[in-house]
Amino acid sequence: MTVATLFDSPLLLLLLPIVAFLYASVGHGGASGYLALMSLFSFPMTFMKPTALVLNILVSAVSFYFYYKERKMNWSLFYPFALTSIPFSFLGGFLTINAFYYKIILATVLVFAVLRLLGVFGKENSEIRPVSIPMALTIGAIIGFLSGLLGIGGGIILSPVLLLLRWATIKQTAAVSALFILVNSISGLIGFATKGGTLPEASLLLIAIVFVGGVLGAFFGSKKMNTSQLRYVLALVLGIAIFKLYTTA
Repeated sequence: MTVATLFDSPLLLLLLPIVAFLYASVGHGGASGYLALMSLFSFPMTFMKPTALVLNILVSAVSFYFYYKERKMNWSLFYPFALTSIPFSFLGGFLTINAFYYKIILATVLVFAVLRLLGVFGKENSEIRPVSIPMALTIGAIIGFLSGLLGIGGGIILSPVLLLLRWATIKQTAAVSALFILVNSISGLIGFATKGGTLPEASLLLIAIVFVGGVLGAFFGSKKMNTSQLRYVLALVLGIAIFKLYTTA
């Protein structure tokens, strides 16, 4: 996969910053969206995983910065999940699985992404409950392993958990998820590199394109912004990717 090859897919180059914008607006790095798009355009798995992790690091870092500035970060909520997710993300990044299982697991995780975009897990809870530390440690380990294995940050799974269990507000969820994604993506990428994996040169072009969308999404998302219509479109794109992953596995 070369830089010139990427220009053969102008629609991909157009959709990537939009995906980054929408994901960053809710504190996510967007790896599940990037992976979905790359799978639609039949990118090889060796390109998808490291590229998604690097793009995730970039966008989640920007997203966390803006949410942190808005004083939305809850550190006591972040630590229990991160303690176990970081080492397990490294383990997942170190491992390589068969393409069939990779597609099936990725498609299943993308279902969470679609539900999150459609607002199924996005309702504010008036009553915030204290976090169960044992449960948080277990959940962190599971999400961390999947993050490194697939090349995602895990925020698309963590966010629904935090909201459904009433452990955080929507803004707190976005801030915690952003940092959670950042540390897991870094850990997963280190695990991938430790095994001898390398970042494709063509990824540099995607990094530049995604950066713009990520900055804008994080800035407006940390304030007040309604992107419901765009999220429905993205949910449709992810739905198509899910169908393709399941049918081509």
